[in-house]
Amino acid sequence: MASVMRVLYLTAILFPSAVSAFNSRVVPHRHTQSFRGSSSLRRHNGATDKRSGGGGLFMNNGGENNDGDSPIDPNPGGLNQWSDDDDNKKSFKDMSFFEQIQEWFASDEGKEDVKTYTVSLSVALLLRLLIIEPRYIPSLSMYPTFEVGDQLAVEKVTKRLRPFNRNEVVVFNPPERFRELVGESNRKSKEALIKRIIAVEGDKVEVMGGKLFVNGVQQEEPFTAEDAEYQFGPVIVPSGDVLVLGDNRNHSLDGHIW
Repeated sequence: MASVMRVLYLTAILFPSAVSAFNSRVVPHRHTQSFRGSSSLRRHNGATDKRSGGGGLFMNNGGENNDGDSPIDPNPGGLNQWSDDDDNKKSFKDMSFFEQIQEWFASDEGKEDVKTYTVSLSVALLLRLLIIEPRYIPSLSMYPTFEVGDQLAVEKVTKRLRPFNRNEVVVFNPPERFRELVGESNRKSKEALIKRIIAVEGDKVEVMGGKLFVNGVQQEEPFTAEDAEYQFGPVIVPSGDVLVLGDNRNHSLDGHIW
């Protein structure tokens, strides 16, 4: 017995890597597997022993002995699933502007945002084209009703449903006579006009003594800035036309000049 102990003692000194642990099986060094960056983990009878170094990974399930010489990998094929692409992939903040745009378009969030923006823009364009349009007041021709810089929302539905009425404020493209008066090169010749309808087709219109008469009846106009200082008419509004004037009667290029 003493001779056996001396042999084991000398073997442990000369070949320390040949003996895994006392009272357990001996694992030949040539069968161990090295796992990069991991420690040696051995499990015997439900107990786990973690040892530093680049040794292999050994496990006995449920305290049963592994009769084979090869170690058991609890995650077979796990190392093979690693990809160098993850190490080489740039973070979002390290990408160039165009790369960030491409990454955003390829993402689920980007696709959802593009869909939302496309639908919103389409609806906005349809509303502006068919239903309502923003406008601003560029002059004092409609003072005191509107002042320079006032912003309006002009609806486009009513004109398709019924004829125009007196005293309604309308927005329209300037007629040819207006362009001739201001000059084709003038920026104002291309701007939309805003005026008030004072007569419709078939009405007899006359301005005298600073007052407006429609079909011989003097009109009450609390929205005007002052009485007109010009004489106009009498005229008959042609079929399909309306006559418009600015509320600021003496400072408006309107129907009494066209």
